Amino acid sequence: MSKKTHTLEVWGDLACFTRPEMKVERFSYPVITPSAARGIFDAIYWEGIRDSHGIRPYFHWQVERIEVLEMPSYIALRRNEVKDKVPSDRILKAWMEGREQPVPLWADGGKEELGTDQKGRTQRQTMALKNVRYRLTARIIPKLKFSAPEQINKFDSMFERRAKQGKCFQQPFFGCSEFPAFFEYVTPGEEKSPPVPFDQSLGWMLYDVFDLRRDVVRDDKPFISLFDATVKKGVLDVPPFDSEMVQKPEKGRD
Repeated sequence: MSKKTHTLEVWGDLACFTRPEMKVERFSYPVITPSAARGIFDAIYWEGIRDSHGIRPYFHWQVERIEVLEMPSYIALRRNEVKDKVPSDRILKAWMEGREQPVPLWADGGKEELGTDQKGRTQRQTMALKNVRYRLTARIIPKLKFSAPEQINKFDSMFERRAKQGKCFQQPFFGCSEFPAFFEYVTPGEEKSPPVPFDQSLGWMLYDVFDLRRDVVRDDKPFISLFDATVKKGVLDVPPFDSEMVQKPEKGRD
């Protein structure tokens, strides 16, 4: 693994890190999950080789520390969510190249569009967070084929350069794509503010929805992992993914 850690300060107006036990209405954890934090690092820099089997990543991000810089504060929202899903990349590419006729996702319509009297959207109550700010620390865990020191140094340099320039491959977000996250690279020793005095046992918290050990990324089924999370003095220490502290469904592993 890389010996170098990277720290980002991230903030936004709204966030929702849905607790998985809430099946109908969305209710956020009071703190960002490691999965959502990893997604922010991925949005800035993540790389792999695409082949017929999928994408073979060079590395994955291991989130190690989450610092809460604003006290958790909830806001109730009612949102319209489209029931259908965006089709696969293959179908989207065929639409873009004109080989197939695009099929819209209908929010409202009758039998002619949807084939049913039901609407194509559903209203859900959301208990989201507002005015969030975190300091996230993570490091690169390279795959075996890309673990040479010079390669790891290259990955670290690429991320640091992109993050300092505010570059990202896609807009990072806080749990839901309509809740954008903004970021700033933090050099060690230049932290602007300490964590807030927040202590809470969060119980079983979502760690990630994918198996980070996998060598090929494709349209995988969810691989839900959990860990017993406790925030002490505004800091959530995240155990390594391979740790026994992280509960994983070993069946279905690639």
